[in-house]
Amino acid sequence: MEARSLTRTEAEARAALVTVDRYDIAVDLRGLLEGPVLESTSTITFSCSTPGADTFVDCVMAVRTATLNGVPLDLVTAEDGRLPLPDLAADNVLVVTATQDDTAEGAGILRTVDPTDGLVYVWTSFEPDEASRVWACFDQPDLKAPHAFTVSAPASWTVTSNDGPESVTDLDDGRLWTFPDTPPLSTYVVVVNAGPFHEIRSERGDHDLGIFCRQSLRGILERDAPMILDVTEQGLAFFGEQFGRPFPQRRYDQVFVPNMGGAMENWGCVTWGDGMVTRGAPSYNEQVYFANVILHEMAHQWFGDLVTMQWWDDLWLNEAFASWAADWALTGATRFTDAWAVFLAQFKMFGYRDDMGPATHPIRAEVPDVASATANFDAITYIKGESVLAQLVAYVGEGAFVAGLRAYFRDHAWGNTRLDDLMSAIGTAAGRDLDSWTHDWLDRAGTDTLTLADGAITASAPDDGAPRPHRIDIGCYTRTGTGRGLERTAVVEVETSGASTPVELPDADVHLLNDGDLTFAAVRGDEATTRALLDGAAELPTALGRALAVTTAWDMVVKGELPTRAFLDSVLAVLEREDSPALVEPFLTLAQRAVERWTPDVDLAPSGQRLADVAAALAQVPAHRQPALRTLAATASTPEHFALLDEAVAGADDTDLAWWVLTRRAELGDASPAAVAVLLERDPDPDAGARALCVRAAQPDLAAKEEVWSEVFEKHSVPAGSAMALVASAFWRPGQTELLLPFARRYVDEATRMSGGGMLAVMSLFRMMVPNVADDEVLALGRAAADDPAMQPQVRSTMLTAMDTLARMRRAQAG
Repeated sequence: MEARSLTRTEAEARAALVTVDRYDIAVDLRGLLEGPVLESTSTITFSCSTPGADTFVDCVMAVRTATLNGVPLDLVTAEDGRLPLPDLAADNVLVVTATQDDTAEGAGILRTVDPTDGLVYVWTSFEPDEASRVWACFDQPDLKAPHAFTVSAPASWTVTSNDGPESVTDLDDGRLWTFPDTPPLSTYVVVVNAGPFHEIRSERGDHDLGIFCRQSLRGILERDAPMILDVTEQGLAFFGEQFGRPFPQRRYDQVFVPNMGGAMENWGCVTWGDGMVTRGAPSYNEQVYFANVILHEMAHQWFGDLVTMQWWDDLWLNEAFASWAADWALTGATRFTDAWAVFLAQFKMFGYRDDMGPATHPIRAEVPDVASATANFDAITYIKGESVLAQLVAYVGEGAFVAGLRAYFRDHAWGNTRLDDLMSAIGTAAGRDLDSWTHDWLDRAGTDTLTLADGAITASAPDDGAPRPHRIDIGCYTRTGTGRGLERTAVVEVETSGASTPVELPDADVHLLNDGDLTFAAVRGDEATTRALLDGAAELPTALGRALAVTTAWDMVVKGELPTRAFLDSVLAVLEREDSPALVEPFLTLAQRAVERWTPDVDLAPSGQRLADVAAALAQVPAHRQPALRTLAATASTPEHFALLDEAVAGADDTDLAWWVLTRRAELGDASPAAVAVLLERDPDPDAGARALCVRAAQPDLAAKEEVWSEVFEKHSVPAGSAMALVASAFWRPGQTELLLPFARRYVDEATRMSGGGMLAVMSLFRMMVPNVADDEVLALGRAAADDPAMQPQVRSTMLTAMDTLARMRRAQAG
């Protein structure tokens, strides 16, 4: 069933009319044990400010019965996921019973069957407006209310919701789970998950922590449980202290479920896609990312759940704040103190990528309806937004920023806010008027460029307007002949103003503009400064400084200012000396991306071998062995490379690495179905079939590509999240341009046909399957498709960015 997207005007009118007192929701999941049907009865108690007025309730389901104040409603009037509510009283009780049989697409709810043991699991995820696919509700963020759930489920299932159950009683054909009232919550952050979960609980501090997974992942979750519980405990303590408001309930659960892309910040019960739980032992950067997601979703408990945006135009603030708070907490409360270097080296470039392309938008964008909001779940919202908040912290000072947050949570707990409420609280704490700062940074698209030359910082804005103010540091580095080679001898703090800001700098061998990565801007120097930075990147003494040097060089490649070969010279030189686990993996990934996507075909083999040789050398260093071996497995080309890989696989019984090696051999024309069958038999991963599909996907063979394409786009057999990312990477291999070009055209066709499916599933599929090849026809088709107003907003945004990146890649490959 298709639903009409709620407009902002409609939401404002309904919020002015309706105040929701509570939801009492009975959910019957017993039909999902062997079939697709869920039934719910939603009882909504609400008041109306204008008795006699009309409104509607959202219900994208098959409505069976509905009564308003005891009077049956005419179900024939239900249309486009809306049930009209005529002639409201001052106080109202609405009761809607409905069924949902669309439980296989991930739109609000997903029923999955584990292929290894046949066990059934059910999860829900409602952002932005999909609660109405599971029960009737006023599905908008500013109509918050307590929710009380009773859930009928098969006897073998455990049910999780926003808090622990008050009681579990037997039924004739199952069990009834009764949950206490939630605090006043928006409809998109309540949850019901169910299945025969494996459960781990631990008392930590003032909290009862729980983690859940499907039975086939029990051993893997138990491996990672100590880290999950430690970071969760550290995060709850850190945020409770910093925000001046401890998390108010004892129970805090995290539920890992199949075939979900990403994670969702449901109050007290975060739901994760279990693809985030690495099947092999996690690398250092995988641990950082995992811990980051724990803290990101946790930060939402305060910023998003406790205090909620009034409308989706402030979605960016919700996500950007959680992203910033996660790295802040990683640095301040966990062992991952180099989190900001990881953010810069691994993620920030995607914010710059989106901001330089045709899909760019101001961080705070107009959102006329909910469907438009989904387009903004992108790197501008998450990554640029996080970076801009980090710049705000530098601009006002961390102490004032935190004081403002405490006042914000104190004054608006359990309510809804606008951006102005937060900026007013921070501005008051800092004693600064932030109105112009807010406009410059949040209401204008694009990235400023800062250039250090001739004793001044020259600033330019992409919209030909005045550049934004930037609070930055300039690091002054001198060669000493000791340590890594460069020592920071001075830091000059600068707050830029206008197009040119004079600076007085002490003599130094390298002046590093934006040292500490305090702002979001492209940074450049004169020719001598740029050369010194590229040549001396490996000598910089801090991980953050080296990350800034390498990512600046990458930005120059993307913008056509630096040949790919020169970038590889710089990053490989850094890698040959790199000792930080935080940087080795993202630098290897970046080098591999440069080789596979930005290098001319004529240089592909020698460039790939250079990278493989560096990876082989790094594999001899225990702290870097895991990511180095993965990079080697993706780029191996000589007998010596494969001998090292085969030895590593045999020595550690590493099934994950074994899949990487089989995939690479298949890419080179040496596919072995027998070896795949043997590895599939001994791999305990319930999603191992996706790894076998990777081997098929990498083959330079049309029939193999057709088979994989069918599994992805027609059968939808590849789980969302990391499994989809692996299959996509194996499918779009370098050196297969002519074979892959027809599939790039088909990608555009699939995007134009896309409809239905949940937001997370759409993002997982289309963002991960973006082609790495294009010709003029593909670019023209993609741009024309994005111009079609019928295209889903989040798919359009992905298409525009993809076509822009492909055009840049083609220019780089052409030299």
